[in-house]
Amino acid sequence: MSSEAKFFKKSKALPVDKFIENVLYDNKVGYYNSNFPFGNKGDFVTAPTISRLYSEMIAIWMVSTWEIFGKPKNFNIVELGPGDGSFIKILLDVSKKFPKFNSSKNIYLYETSNFLKKVQKKTIKNNKIKWIENFKTIDNGPVIFFGNEFFDAIPIKQFKVQDNTLNEKFFILEKNNKIKESFRNAKKNDIKNIKSFKILNNLKFIEFPKSGLKELEKIIQTISRLSGCILMVDYGYLKPNNKDTIQSVIKNKKNKLLNNLGKADITAHVNFSLLNEFFLKKNLSVKKIISQRDFLNNMGIMQRADIIARKMQFREKTNLYLRLKRLLSPKLMGELFKVILAYDFKKKDYFGFN
Repeated sequence: MSSEAKFFKKSKALPVDKFIENVLYDNKVGYYNSNFPFGNKGDFVTAPTISRLYSEMIAIWMVSTWEIFGKPKNFNIVELGPGDGSFIKILLDVSKKFPKFNSSKNIYLYETSNFLKKVQKKTIKNNKIKWIENFKTIDNGPVIFFGNEFFDAIPIKQFKVQDNTLNEKFFILEKNNKIKESFRNAKKNDIKNIKSFKILNNLKFIEFPKSGLKELEKIIQTISRLSGCILMVDYGYLKPNNKDTIQSVIKNKKNKLLNNLGKADITAHVNFSLLNEFFLKKNLSVKKIISQRDFLNNMGIMQRADIIARKMQFREKTNLYLRLKRLLSPKLMGELFKVILAYDFKKKDYFGFN
C-alpha cells in the first residue's frame, strides 16, 4: 500500500474533513498518534511553550472566574486538547498560591490521542487529574472549558458555489496513487446548516467546521447543565474572505498540504464570527471577541514580566521579552490570535475583557 493510499482505506473519495481526520487522527498512522509535534524540535510552537507567563495569565483568569462564580467549593476545569501538558503544569503551580481555589478545583483533560496522553502524564505527574472521553462524568459544580489552539486542529469541510449550486470539495485517490481535488454536490443537510448562518451568506468559497461545532454542542450542553463558560484562544479571522485557510507545517516551516502526509500538522484558521453566531444561537452570552494581545495586556502580562525581570540577568531578561514579543506583537501572534468567551452565568464582568 502506498503512503497516500493508507489514508483512504474503504473509500477512494473523501470529503476534506474526513481525509484530514484520517491523516491526523488514524490510530495507527495518524499524525497525532505517532509524532511529538510541539516546540522548536517539533513541527509547531504553542503559546504555553513560548512563555510560562501566558499560562500564568490564563491560570489567574481562572481564579478570578471562580471568584465571579461565588467561590464554589466544587469547581471544574476542562482543558480541551492539552498539547504537551505545559499549561496544566503551570496551573497547578499557580493554584498553590490560592489555597481555597486549589482545594475546590477538579481538573479534567479532554484528549483523543493516546500518544499525547502519555506525553501529558509524563509532564504533569499528578494523580488527581482525570483524562475524560466525554463530559457526562462531570456532574457537580460550575465548569470552565479552556482550549488553546483546540478548534483549529478539528478538520473542516470546504464548499464552493458553482453555477448557483453548493458543491463540496473532495480528495480523490487515483489509480497511480496520486491525489486530486474534485467537487461534488453538497448534501442537503449541509446546505441547510450552512444557510442558517448569516456570516456565511453570499460567500463563494465556504469553510464549515461541522465536526468542530458538534464538539462545541457537547460542551455547550455541559455548560447549560452545570453553568459556567468556555474560553478559547486560537488563530483566525472575524470576516471570511472566500479563501482556503487550510495549512500544513513540518519542522516549524510551511509544507504543501499533500506532502509528508502523516508527518506534518494540518490546521485551518478559525472563523470567530461563526463561533460567535453559533454560541448565541445556543443561548450562551458572548463577550466581544478580542485579540490575544489585548487579552494578555488586560490581564497584566507586562507588569508581571517587569516584576520577575528585576531578579534576572541580562540574557534571561532578553529571552523573557523576546518571548513576550512573539505572543503580543501584531506582526506575530498578537493580532492573528483571537480570544472568545461564551458563558451561561448571571454575572458579566470577566477579567481580561475590558
